[in-house]
Amino acid sequence: MTQTMPEAGQPAPDFTLPQDGGDPVTLSALRPKPVVLFFYPKDDTPGCTIENKDFTAMRADFDAAGAVVLGVSKDSVDKHAKFRGKHDLSVILLSDAEGDVCESYGVWGEKKMYGKTFMGITRATFLIGPDGKVAQVWPKVKVEGHAEEVLAVVKAL
Repeated sequence: MTQTMPEAGQPAPDFTLPQDGGDPVTLSALRPKPVVLFFYPKDDTPGCTIENKDFTAMRADFDAAGAVVLGVSKDSVDKHAKFRGKHDLSVILLSDAEGDVCESYGVWGEKKMYGKTFMGITRATFLIGPDGKVAQVWPKVKVEGHAEEVLAVVKAL
């Protein structure tokens, strides 16, 4: 059973996940920095590649705003490393191979594409404030212009 997405004002579910080519990342250890936590379905697919490239292109702006950007999918650490290298990505990619974090954020569930039903990750973004609470949620993200919209909200925190 899929959990519901945390809403603005609720504590962000804490987690520790391995990042590509590095140490594990624990969400609560990043406080008091705001965290942009974006979930995407799969490395090296068109929409996911664009989304990761857009966040990478704006990395300096997020850094200047004091925010950490984390991308999460169920892909392995090795697959993330290849994806990063192929597209020169600079955002931190976390592997949720078991899907526990996807479940706790309510992004794992039934999807439909081309008439087929399957389980997968819904593209969604959570802005977690310096207090560890969800500041804003973007459910069912449309990739175009998304990174810019998120940056504007980060700057307004």
